[in-house]
Amino acid sequence: MTGLYQDTLVEELLHGVNSVLHRWGLSADSGLSLLCISENATFRADDPERDRPVVFRVHRPGYHGYDEIVSELAWINDLRTNRVVETPCPLEDREGELVASFRHRGELRYLVAFEFMPGVEPGESDDLNDGFRQLGEITARLHQHARCWQTPPGFDRKVWNFETMLGSQPHWGDWRNALGLDPDGENLLAGCVSLLSRQLDEYGAGPERFGLIHADLRLANLLAEDGRLAVIDFDDCGFGWYLYDFAAAISFIETSPQIPALQQAWVQGYRKVASLSPRDESAIPMFIMLRRLLLTAWIASHAETPTARELGSGYTGDTVQLARDYLQHHG
Repeated sequence: MTGLYQDTLVEELLHGVNSVLHRWGLSADSGLSLLCISENATFRADDPERDRPVVFRVHRPGYHGYDEIVSELAWINDLRTNRVVETPCPLEDREGELVASFRHRGELRYLVAFEFMPGVEPGESDDLNDGFRQLGEITARLHQHARCWQTPPGFDRKVWNFETMLGSQPHWGDWRNALGLDPDGENLLAGCVSLLSRQLDEYGAGPERFGLIHADLRLANLLAEDGRLAVIDFDDCGFGWYLYDFAAAISFIETSPQIPALQQAWVQGYRKVASLSPRDESAIPMFIMLRRLLLTAWIASHAETPTARELGSGYTGDTVQLARDYLQHHG
């Protein structure tokens, strides 16, 4: 594995997590295993003296600061208190702190802990219609909560707008660095990016359309069990367009023939809880294209992750084709 999360680095992070287990009352006999690597590294701790595992998330350096992490957990806790969504509980350590840290290669690495929640990730090959209808309801409840919630003092989360996604201050890197992007493809994507800039400006970012969102409701961040659909990983939550949450839900499967049906199911579920105007519904393809371009940049800037290594330059090629179709039908 090349890049940030090399195998040796993962072993070092395991050592770092092991050094703070006692803060959550876990025994020295706890077994640690890597769950996944994406933006962050997530580990599972199995303590023979506890009934349930604990999940630890070690934050990627240079992405979220301490105040941002605390703000994420504040939203999660309020969502749980008001039973808006099923999501794992953030766990305080013995000193009542939600965020810990350890030194790694001379820098501070933040770490948070969550209760383990059973369930399985929905599969792309599954019949996802019922799940997306349910996800539409969940997303509408999240948006209703966000519109009414008084954020606590010091609340700090990233803003997901054109400038921070595809513009001059991108959180996930420059889309022009997409793997395998040739000059013809770059010219086509540049035209699509320019069109999206104009369309997003016309759509607007008033409070009815732009607010606090999860921003990463993809299949990997859902847990299904016995008809229950839980949401995990609020690490990317921030201020963005509400309908971007649907686009994030189909991350990495944008070319699937299921997408039109999944969009219809999601909209049906959403409207069971909250209103969604025809104008807003018609904007969904714009956000799908926006998210796709953002993920194409993410793959280039996170090339060492399993997802990026699996998708590679082929994802860029499909993005170019999607952009060509978008320009033809929505330009």
